[in-house]
Amino acid sequence: MHTLPKLPYSLDALEPHMDAKTMEIHHGKHHAGYVTKLNTALKKYPDLQDKKLKDLLSNLNAIPKEIRTAVRNNGGGHANHSLFWNILSADSGEQPGGKLAQAIKNELMSFEEFKKQFSNLAGARFGSGWMWLVVDKEKRLKLYSTANQDSPLSGGHVPILGLDVWEHAYYLKYQNKRPDYIAAFWKIVNWSEVEKKYEKATNK
Repeated sequence: MHTLPKLPYSLDALEPHMDAKTMEIHHGKHHAGYVTKLNTALKKYPDLQDKKLKDLLSNLNAIPKEIRTAVRNNGGGHANHSLFWNILSADSGEQPGGKLAQAIKNELMSFEEFKKQFSNLAGARFGSGWMWLVVDKEKRLKLYSTANQDSPLSGGHVPILGLDVWEHAYYLKYQNKRPDYIAAFWKIVNWSEVEKKYEKATNK
């Protein structure tokens, strides 16, 4: 059975950039709901219950058609949010360092250009979805957004930085001002954790 991970900080730790009430609802209601619905979908398929989330999402065609959409949506929601909580921190650094910083410079021109592209694409995502920095199959960095709760894992990519742009992630504090929410996000990115994910994904 899949379980809701605990937040690695208190609900109010990311204030004023993300408010405690939003965190309470986002984690305790939305994320918890994805976990519950995923477990419900897998209930009739004991052979799938022991599979890791990554294995379920990276091979959706192997999931029985009856529950494939439920696994895609709720498994994706579980995976996406589990990453999201862990790449946020009140003790954020302004920029990444080490091999990730060099890769951003080499593959995405510069950190400022990367930030600009990421923010623009996040703002342009129509409706609900996510914005990603991933390591692709060639071990290179790639930027794109996905709709709803679709996971980069389903495309064979490893997400290392993600931003939830569903309205439930920001509406209590920012209302319809998604650009303000995106700007606030950069102040709480846990670059140390993102660097670790990059090095693991690239074996560097």
